Order: sequence, then structure tokens, then C-alpha cells
Amino acid sequence: MGRCPAAGAGAKMSAAAVPELKRISRVEAMRLGPGWSHSCHAMLYAANPGQLFGRIPMRFSVLMQMRFDGLLGFPGGFVDRRFWSLEDGLNRVLGLGLGCLRLTEADYLSSHLTEGPHRVVAHLYARQLTLEQLHAVEISAVHSRDHGLEVLGLVRVPLYTQKDRVGGFPNFLSNAFISTAKYQLLFALKVLNMMPEEKLAEALAAATEKQKKALEKLLPSSS
Repeated sequence: MGRCPAAGAGAKMSAAAVPELKRISRVEAMRLGPGWSHSCHAMLYAANPGQLFGRIPMRFSVLMQMRFDGLLGFPGGFVDRRFWSLEDGLNRVLGLGLGCLRLTEADYLSSHLTEGPHRVVAHLYARQLTLEQLHAVEISAVHSRDHGLEVLGLVRVPLYTQKDRVGGFPNFLSNAFISTAKYQLLFALKVLNMMPEEKLAEALAAATEKQKKALEKLLPSSS
């Protein structure tokens, strides 16, 4: 299970399309006043020795989910601090969407203040499972209360880039993500040493270029 480095270390990434979020410690987050909302989400992952097409290393399998609004995010949600601790609130939401997992404070990874009109501190938890345990979570999620409603299905993040430099992770980053989910994914991959920072930057650059070209095709020519 990965551990979080000191707050403020390495929170800024130079890659395109990643919001600059202020990182704070768990203690600082707990001291925030009642005007702040707390969201708690979980990144579940496992080492994966498999190879795509027998030649592309999978390296890790990371779970995210397709939400009811068509956006990608991590399992979890908002926690009402008047009634729940962060972990109890997170586990309550996970029970509705996954059905078989409980996280603890030992799984805590980071907290970030989000930008925008709403004052939200986004907490991320991360737990490394075995590949068999991860698969069991996927099976359990299909039978959870929220499956087909608020959660449309779990997806595995492709942590590889194909020869065309777009297939795999860059294409995945071209999707739409809810709030801080994209940033949290990149941040976790970096601090848990799951992907070198230069590879993250390359994937982000390729995804940004793909989105730019797609937008140019939609806009009328100025000539």
C-alpha cells in the first residue's frame, strides 16, 4: 500500500490540462470550518503482470467508474462531517457502489482544495489489492445497489501507450472526468510510483493534442 509524502511536495505538475490544486494535510482539512464540504474517493489498484496482445505490459490495473452523468470518476462521494468520519462516510458510499470493501485511515493518500464557486476539499484514499481481489470487487459491484443507476459500471484505466502514441492512456485521458478525478488519478500514479512523471507528461501532451485537433475539425475554417 502506498504512503503519502509530506503535504505540498510534488503537488504541482507541469503537464497540460491538469488543474493547479492546493494540497493540504489531513489535519488541516479537519480544521476547516462548516462552510467546507468534504468529498472522499477511493483508488483501488493491483499489480498486473499481463501483456496486451502478448507484448504490451499492463503493469497495473486501476479502477474508475462511469457515473450517471457520463463522467469518469473514482468510487466515493460527499461525506457529511456532522454525522460521519471521513472513513465511515466513504465506506457507506462504497457499500452502495461496490458492496464489499472497507477502507481505513491507513489508506488515506491526499487532500486537495478544489477551485470554483463551491468550497470543497477532495480526499483521496488508495489501496493496493491483489489482481484476484480487484476482480472480486468488479464482480461485487455489478450486484451493488447503485449499479445501473448512479454507477453505470467500473472501468480499468489502460496504463500503457501504444505505438501510435495515442492508444491506451492518452486516449483515456481524452475522456471527460468529474471535478478533481483526473488530477487525482495523475497525482496518485505519480506519488505511488506507478508511472514515471515523464510518461505522465507525454500521455497528457498527446491527449491534449488529440482534443485540440478534434476541436479544430468542429470549428468552421477561417479561410
